[in-house]
Amino acid sequence: MIMDAQKELIAIEVIRTLYTQFGKFPGDEINNRNAPFHEAFLNAFSAKLEGKVVSIPVFISLASWMHGLNTSLGQSFLEKTAHVLCNDEKKEFTANKRTGLKISTNQKSIVNGIITDLTNGNRMPNLDEENEECLFLETPNIDATDFIADVYFQDNEQVVCIELKTVKPNKGVFKVEKEKVLEAKIALKNVYPDKIIRYFLGFPFDPLSDTPTGYDKQRFMDYCVGFRKYFAENEFLLSSELWDFLSGGADTMQQLIDIINRIATPQFAEKYEFLNNSTNKTTGKNDYIQYLIEWNLISEIVLINNETTISQKVKNNNRLTRKFNQSIFKDGVYNVERMIELRSLIV
Repeated sequence: MIMDAQKELIAIEVIRTLYTQFGKFPGDEINNRNAPFHEAFLNAFSAKLEGKVVSIPVFISLASWMHGLNTSLGQSFLEKTAHVLCNDEKKEFTANKRTGLKISTNQKSIVNGIITDLTNGNRMPNLDEENEECLFLETPNIDATDFIADVYFQDNEQVVCIELKTVKPNKGVFKVEKEKVLEAKIALKNVYPDKIIRYFLGFPFDPLSDTPTGYDKQRFMDYCVGFRKYFAENEFLLSSELWDFLSGGADTMQQLIDIINRIATPQFAEKYEFLNNSTNKTTGKNDYIQYLIEWNLISEIVLINNETTISQKVKNNNRLTRKFNQSIFKDGVYNVERMIELRSLIV
């Protein structure tokens, strides 16, 4: 079960993402004057597009906007949501950041041997066997391949890395990915010899599933060209399996979708403006609180319920009065500083 405080943080990311995408949504066809090649090629599909899109320029605009949404989800929203769920961080182990790790020449040779055998079909991927071959202590003397863990956390027993991936990776990437994963695990084992090292690829949903949260790992491995050749089933987390792993609970993915659905309605912009107008806390208090509940903005409900106490404490302080009158959001970003300072006034 996602906790209320986590729901609020996730909701804030949903609001930020929606607000940003609303601002980028194409308003007219004029934005497509610089896409002549796309338009020329798409003329061949005009019969197939008829009745489905208003015009080819509009279709190009929407496709471009959708690409931006995909990028925003992959590089920001899903990653930040993952961090909220498991209290982790993103961590870079790269030469440029001076955080790169090292392995030994012998360990590098073993990795090369495994990759060669996998490529030639002389062996099948097997997590336990590969760990046994690779994860031993040896004095490191060369740089390991750079890697970035989108999700990184450690406890008393283990170090966990998850690299969040697109659900349709490019052909031929998995050989490089596997080499990077093997070297990363070895390098981390050299640093944390007494801990279990776990490294997963994480795919946020299964595009082949009949249900939003369902998945079939075997089918997915066939869908991604070359995947099965280099990765075993227990080396990646897919769809609801990923989100449950991150939260440590069940039905996490459905809860995430529910949070989004309560906020991402056709009335989003209207509700956003309503909540951002402080006078509505008085003139439309019932609707104001209802919208806060729908959007999981728990901290704001606390402020509303204690507004009398807060207003008394700020009335003789111009700085706090200005803080009190600030909007909840600025350009889609939640005003965390305002919330923290006002909550500190509640005894």
